[in-house]
Amino acid sequence: MRTSSIKFWQRRLLAGGGIWKRLYSTEIADDAGQSSKVKIFDRHLKRKQRDRAAWLMQPKDSLVDAVAENLLDRLEDCKRTFPTTLCMGGSLEAVRRLLRGRGGIEKLIMMDTSNDMVKLCKNAEMRMPNENIETSYVVGDEEFLPIKESSLDLVISCLGLHWTNDLPGAMIQARLALKPDGLFLAAILGGDTLKELRIACTVAQMEREGGISPRLSPLAQVRDAGNLLTRAGFMLPGVDVDEYTVRYKNPLELIEHLRAMGESNALIHRGKILNRETALATAAVYESMFAAEDGTVPATFQVIYMTGWREHPSQQKAKQRGSATISFKDIQKQFGQSDER
Repeated sequence: MRTSSIKFWQRRLLAGGGIWKRLYSTEIADDAGQSSKVKIFDRHLKRKQRDRAAWLMQPKDSLVDAVAENLLDRLEDCKRTFPTTLCMGGSLEAVRRLLRGRGGIEKLIMMDTSNDMVKLCKNAEMRMPNENIETSYVVGDEEFLPIKESSLDLVISCLGLHWTNDLPGAMIQARLALKPDGLFLAAILGGDTLKELRIACTVAQMEREGGISPRLSPLAQVRDAGNLLTRAGFMLPGVDVDEYTVRYKNPLELIEHLRAMGESNALIHRGKILNRETALATAAVYESMFAAEDGTVPATFQVIYMTGWREHPSQQKAKQRGSATISFKDIQKQFGQSDER
């Protein structure tokens, strides 16, 4: 592989070219004027991938545990309790294991599209039960939430919602399932996740196949998260982001970790299976561009944390436009006089 070509694509991709960005829409109209959901991911394939992940998953995953711990830390900032809680999709077993009494949860509903993942959680709960928490299990889809309206105090989703075709719609359903003043907590993978793998795969495909095909999922950008919360109707929205860098012995170990997390490619319009030559070229480019002195390769996981509340009269609200009684000019004059003194 030519070094000049690698450097060219490295400059272009690091500048942002060729990186997929996710589009959001609750509904679109087809040629006949009928409204239909946007289809980006193959949800049936994703369910099968999560079935496989239930068998491959390690008892404790440092990355998954760190994300779940960070998400649950937000409960310690809340003075109120959340007796009835839904934990849906993603890393739900890590959330259950790391709760440790936070949030004052009395009834916990564990939901996943994968029957095998639900069985895994059941078995784990039998071995290490959460004291004073009544736990029930449901096989269900975040896109068609099987929960009664205004029945929950808290909804938690840890690393699951980024695989939904209609993310705003799924968040709206979560809001409707909450009681007034109920809390929504979510963690999703952001657009800078696996940027090293995206670059290496693109360079290898351009060199070996003369073009590129979608190999990694389009993900949300940080700037989109606040708009998503507002669009879903949540009050007091909060967004923050963390980046985790995980080091692997080689790119193959990274791929195996993604499979164990259930994070394999599930795009509807995904390309055919990567051929052997391109796969080897991807690994070679990855190591040549990103490997450290000790031979390990890094992988970036950008996690976006979102917090929102269902509307309630007790929540603070912004004053109506034009209701101010003090002019900014008067404030500026006052501060100006203070500076002169």
